[in-house]
Amino acid sequence: MSPTPATDALARLRRARAIVAVMTAAGFAVTVWLFHPGVMTYDARYVYGAIHGGTLGDWQSPAMTWLWGLIDPLVPGPPGMFLLIAALYWAGFCVVALTVARARPRPAMIVPLLALVPPAFIPIGVIWRDMLFGGAWLMAGALAYAGARERAAVRAPLTLVALALFGFGVLLRPNALLAAPLLLAAIAWPREFSFKRAALAYVPAVVALFGLVQVVYYGALGAERQNPLHSVFVYDLGGITHFSGENAFPVAWPPDQEKLLTTTCYSPLMWDTYWYREPCPFVMARLEKQEHLFGTPALARAWIAAIARHPLAYLAHRTTVFWAFLTGDNLVVWFHDLDDPTRIIRADDRAFMALKAVHDVLKATPLFRMGLWLVLVLAVTVAGWRRRATPAGTFAVGVAGSAAIYLLTYWPVAVAVDFRYGYWAVLAALAGGAAIGAAEPAPAAA
Repeated sequence: MSPTPATDALARLRRARAIVAVMTAAGFAVTVWLFHPGVMTYDARYVYGAIHGGTLGDWQSPAMTWLWGLIDPLVPGPPGMFLLIAALYWAGFCVVALTVARARPRPAMIVPLLALVPPAFIPIGVIWRDMLFGGAWLMAGALAYAGARERAAVRAPLTLVALALFGFGVLLRPNALLAAPLLLAAIAWPREFSFKRAALAYVPAVVALFGLVQVVYYGALGAERQNPLHSVFVYDLGGITHFSGENAFPVAWPPDQEKLLTTTCYSPLMWDTYWYREPCPFVMARLEKQEHLFGTPALARAWIAAIARHPLAYLAHRTTVFWAFLTGDNLVVWFHDLDDPTRIIRADDRAFMALKAVHDVLKATPLFRMGLWLVLVLAVTVAGWRRRATPAGTFAVGVAGSAAIYLLTYWPVAVAVDFRYGYWAVLAALAGGAAIGAAEPAPAAA
C-alpha cells in the first residue's frame, strides 16, 4: 500500500524532528567539551561568593545568586551555572526548530546551525548573567511559540513555564523593564500580535514587573540596596563635566583633580575610571567614603541639575557612549585568569585556544558590532509585523522587538559597552529570523 500525502508529511516531520534533536544534543555536547567548567568572571565570582557568606546585594542580580545557591549542592562551583546556561541556550534553539518543523521540516534542520553563529556561540561558555538572561528569554519565547497551535491542555503549562522564565529574566536584568512588555504580549497571546492590546497592557506590565523586582529583591530575598542606579549618575556627571568643561559634581575639587575631570578621566567605554581604575578613582572615594553622597538623594538632585544646566553636554556624553556600544571593538569574552589578569586561562587546551583564535580574528569584524544586531532585530521586527496574525510573526515581534527596545534603552543607562550587554539581541535576531524565514507562505488573497 503506497503512502498517502498525510503519512508522507508525518514521516518527514518525524525525521526532521529527530535530526533536530540529534543536532542540538551534539551542539550541547560540543559546548560542554569546549567550555567546561565554564569561564568565571569577576561578576560571577561576586555572585557565587554571596552564596557562601558574601553580601547579597542588588548590584548584581540576587535572583541569580538564589538560583545558583539551589544548583550548587547538586553541581558545585562554576559547572552548575555554566551547564544551566548552555542547556537553556540549546533547548531554546531546539524548541524553535521543532516548532518550525511543523510547517517546514527541511528549513527546521538549519535552525540548530544558527546556534553556532560565532557572536551567539562564542560567549555562551562565559558565566555572566547576560548569557543566562538571554537563554531564559529565548526559552520563554520559544515555549510560547511552540504552544500557540496546541490545545489548551498543552498550551497552559507551556505558557506557565514561559512566564516563569520571562519573570526570572526581568529579575536578572531589571533594566529590561521597558523591553519586557513586548515579549510578555507574545507569551500571553502567542497566536496573533495585537498592537492595541500590547499598547494597553504596556504601562500596567511595566508597573507590575517593577513591583515584582521590589518584592523579590528586597522582600523575599532580603537583598541589600547598593544603589546601582547611582553609577549612572556618577558617569553622567563625569561626562557632563568632560563635555561642558565645568564641574558638574556636587563637590568642589582641587585644581589638579578638576583638570583631570575635564580632560583625562572620561572614557566612553566604562564608568570604572571614576570608581577604581586610574587615573580618577578619587571621584568615588570622595563621593562614597568621604562625603557619603553616593546612594543619597543629593547625588540624584545634582544629576538632574547638571542635565538641566548642560543638556547639550549630557546629549554629547550619552550619544558618545551609545555609539561606542554600537560600533566599538568591545569586550566579548573574558579569557584572563581572575587572580592574574596577565595570564590567559586554559592556555594548554588546544580546542579552547582554537576557539580563542576564531574569536580574535572575528572580533574586529561587523559580526561583533552591536550596531549590526540592532539593524537585524529591527528588520526581523518589521518582517514579523507583516505576519503578526501568525504564531511565527508574533514570536518574531516579541523577541526581536523586545531586543530592539532593550538595546535602545542603553542610550540613557549604559555605564559600560561590553558586547554581552546586547547579547539578547543576537539570540532574538537569530531565533526570530529563523521563525520568519522558515514560516509557511501566507495564503494568497482571494
